[in-house]
Amino acid sequence: MSELPAELTAKRDRLLDWLRQLGSCAVAFSGGLDSTVLAKAAQLALGDRAVAVTGVSDSLAAGEEEECRELARLIGIRHEVIATGELSNPDYRQNNADRCYHCKTELFTQVDKIAQRFKVAAVLDGSNLDDQAEYRPGLQAAREQQVRSPLAECGLTKAEIRQLAVFWELPTWDKPATPCLSSRIAYGEQVTPERLAMIDQAERYLRGNGFRPLRVRYHHGDVARIEVALEALPKLLDDTLRAELIGRFKAIGFKYIALDLEGFRSGNLNQLLGIKMKREG
Repeated sequence: MSELPAELTAKRDRLLDWLRQLGSCAVAFSGGLDSTVLAKAAQLALGDRAVAVTGVSDSLAAGEEEECRELARLIGIRHEVIATGELSNPDYRQNNADRCYHCKTELFTQVDKIAQRFKVAAVLDGSNLDDQAEYRPGLQAAREQQVRSPLAECGLTKAEIRQLAVFWELPTWDKPATPCLSSRIAYGEQVTPERLAMIDQAERYLRGNGFRPLRVRYHHGDVARIEVALEALPKLLDDTLRAELIGRFKAIGFKYIALDLEGFRSGNLNQLLGIKMKREG
């Protein structure tokens, strides 16, 4: 286990003290870097007075639920899995720029039910200090539902959280952002279970062929726009793989398949909004 810089050691201790003073908590646990570090800190500070809660729906990519279960077992934190119903909300399905607000509102509502059942003091999320400078509709939902963000409150940046993950030997230390499948659907196009399943199957196919990072974006008219790392473009254009990919994507339900020559860019659909909104898409 490597040593932490003095400033980060102080922030880590501040975080653990913050959690101890809280007394108990429910952590909204997606299995990403931030929520995993927060869950680890909660377990260290509070033991069985902390619970991690994972919301599952059609917008969750295949394998993510099981990964959350494995991470919770590794950390040693109590873990609850709940169904979330954001797809029943027409404001979510219509997929405007505030989609994440409606998603987080539903998530925190369901996590709060677990918090009440276990009689814990507060619901926590993994927002960090860097997030506060971005346009993130989910932060508004958190404020409205009195969800606390201890990583941000203790001044932890994304880079520092990654260092803590290495220090605590968490496998998510280098995990890339894994936003929900709905974030792949172009704004204004309806979010439906069928479209989410198409995206999930397409991305699983590409991952199975060794492509990482990647996104399959859904555009109007059942168009798939594929993003992979620039250095992976030649592999994707191999005649044999390209022919197989076209057949697979059309069988999934896509009518047209396009390759983005700019390569993988996390959250690039948000560029159409003209605002800084990096990691929620």
